[in-house]
Amino acid sequence: MSIYDLPDIEFVDTNPEEIKNSIIAVYEAVAGKKLYPGDPVRLFLMTIADLIIQQRVLINQSAKMNLLRYATGDYLDQLGALTETPRLQAESATTTVRFTLSAPQPGATLIPPGTRVTPGNELYFTVVGGGDIPAGETEGDFLCECLESGVVGNGYAPGQINILVDPIPYVAAVANLTESVGGNDIESDDAYRERIYISPERFSVAGPTGAYEYWARTASKDISDVFVWSPSPGEVEIRPLLAEGQLPTQEVLGKVLTICNADHIRPLNDKVTVKAPEQTNYDIEIIYYIDSSRSADAVTIREAVSDAVEAYIMWQKSKIGRDIMPSELIRRIMNAGARRVDIMSPNYVEVAKTNIAIAETVNVTYGGLEDD
Repeated sequence: MSIYDLPDIEFVDTNPEEIKNSIIAVYEAVAGKKLYPGDPVRLFLMTIADLIIQQRVLINQSAKMNLLRYATGDYLDQLGALTETPRLQAESATTTVRFTLSAPQPGATLIPPGTRVTPGNELYFTVVGGGDIPAGETEGDFLCECLESGVVGNGYAPGQINILVDPIPYVAAVANLTESVGGNDIESDDAYRERIYISPERFSVAGPTGAYEYWARTASKDISDVFVWSPSPGEVEIRPLLAEGQLPTQEVLGKVLTICNADHIRPLNDKVTVKAPEQTNYDIEIIYYIDSSRSADAVTIREAVSDAVEAYIMWQKSKIGRDIMPSELIRRIMNAGARRVDIMSPNYVEVAKTNIAIAETVNVTYGGLEDD
């Protein structure tokens, strides 16, 4: 059961009208007189009632911070500590940068750790570990890490990080060879809450699906779904999927493998492999119509239908093994305001448990207004 399937809970009643009526009723019973609107005593009691209402709201909020479903921020971190599940911290983007010398040198050229390069703005990448360009060679490749953690360092294409900030003798040029990736912001409350919820799975030493799923999710806060299965005895295959249906990078796959293949996590006889989900492609071709009685809202409905199709595409690829469901697409379009939908594609398709459904060609046609 999902944590969000639990019933909502209130520790104390915070209904303002009930609290005020209760205070007035108690006073009238004790004093033996009626309090009419405008009575100074009644006005005074209403002031006290406001304070009581505020206190009850704070009591309710404080009590809820002790429950995983409602806790946020530092309160959630405290709940995570109960199961030794710390929040994933922000990570810096990395890339490989090539340092090029003006000419071969008779001795090795040192590239010190911490040497800064930049794409030309206020963002800096530094050499991790340092190293040498051997004698007689003119190029050396070095791992560089963004000084500022988070997604801000992601997305710099090869060649964009090309300015050497800290001069080194004989170094004539620098340029990144790979796109900068791997930068992550601190884990969100929702993602962290989900990991805390499934964290008891990791205490098993039998290698169950839930344990591998938990440890796989610790590799990156961007992992939104994990499919774990055994294609043959003794083999464990893990397929992670990133948020918004994005396929994991090789860096993410490597992190998942490193974590799940550790001796203190992997059962002795398990052979663990980590792969990206495979793709099952489909096309969308539909014609939809709007009721003529809603012609004044046609523009708004058309925009809503477009948004509904985009939401369906995202929904379809956001979970591994989710079957292609044309009925879900029709439901969303109808809810957006369409009167009728003719769907030529997709048809219902059972998606393999290791695959995700990806839309290729999308053709959504407005057929016009129709009378009921």
